[in-house]
Amino acid sequence: MNGKYHHRDTCHLCESREVELVLPIKPSALADSYLPKERLHESSERFPMDVYLCRHCGHVQLLDVVNPEILFSNYLYITSSSLGLVEHFRRYADTVLAQLKPPAGSLVMDIGSNEGALLKFFKERGMKVLGVDAAKNVATLANRNGIETIADFFSRDLAAKIIESHGKTKIITANNVFAHADQLGGMLDGIHDLLAPDGVFVFEVVYLVDLVEKYTFDTIYHEHLSHHSVKPFQAFCRRHGMELFHVERIPSKGGSIRGFVQLAGGARPVSSAVKELVALEEQLGLDQPAAFKQYAARLEVQKQELLTLLRRLKKAGKRIGGYGASASVTTLLHHFELGDLVEFIIDDNPARQHLFSPGFHLPCVSSAVLAEWKPDYVVILAWQYAGPIIQKNAAYLQHGGHFILPLPQVKVV
Repeated sequence: MNGKYHHRDTCHLCESREVELVLPIKPSALADSYLPKERLHESSERFPMDVYLCRHCGHVQLLDVVNPEILFSNYLYITSSSLGLVEHFRRYADTVLAQLKPPAGSLVMDIGSNEGALLKFFKERGMKVLGVDAAKNVATLANRNGIETIADFFSRDLAAKIIESHGKTKIITANNVFAHADQLGGMLDGIHDLLAPDGVFVFEVVYLVDLVEKYTFDTIYHEHLSHHSVKPFQAFCRRHGMELFHVERIPSKGGSIRGFVQLAGGARPVSSAVKELVALEEQLGLDQPAAFKQYAARLEVQKQELLTLLRRLKKAGKRIGGYGASASVTTLLHHFELGDLVEFIIDDNPARQHLFSPGFHLPCVSSAVLAEWKPDYVVILAWQYAGPIIQKNAAYLQHGGHFILPLPQVKVV
């Protein structure tokens, strides 16, 4: 441990030392470390981001763990700024309540609750709510908005304090953040303690199957230590006195799963979906190194194709920008080595504008520059949102501009 990060040598889920490097990713600046102009003198340190496979349980993960105080204590990401996520959370709350049917006034807790976007919908539907988020700035915002939120990292010790102050919970949610924790066993133990006997833990995480099939490798960054699949997670739950009884695939974040977990021996039967997804993962070989080595080779082909195109355009004197200043964009810029080829980044979130990108310090600007600066080409770095971005900026294309999609295939629009 050097104070900033440490390299662990055991699996996040099963603690086995049988871990193998399967997908080398270029070291990257922290995904959300966008800087204001007055801090540009600060060096943007790059941290390792290689991906490992546990040969014992099949879990895919980063083993280089950045100090969570650095990552989360003053977090820039706000849920409501992410395209379509608020509507996703509205449907999420409705679906979970319809499936689990908790009595009115039951306690719902969200780990990594951000500004309370999900809990707001549970509260509107008659539930008591409590958020836990380590980012003091967003916890303050949530409390100001009427969503009671504890500014702390979730742990078994914190779970004991919550039981004293609020009692047991009917529903605990954790969305994407369940991929963030280094000590996942301790987190699940805390959830186990907090749940009422008939309570349910509901989580959403990016699904490894989608990451591989759709080439969404840019969802790999330092916050996302774990890249979950059903088979190792099911075994992980069993080891901690819990049972994964249902799982469903959902479209958010480029392809995710929503899992439902109860205390071991709970009344709910295990659905056929769990067995079906385990079979799919085994069919794709996601517990074997070969699948990821093929994946790495395909990514390299995409990278070289994009670099060849952009270098040719740059040599011809074309002006090239990027579109999208999300966390995943940082991975794409670093791994595909685009920092010297893209001049600026457009983002529609005003909170990103006037900042500078992690590592490369590219200026983040509004889409007004498409009309003012008239760049010849714009690489859609947030390529999963290419459809709405192109639709919103049709005038740019009509006036002779070009968009470039870097993934899943290089394409000029």
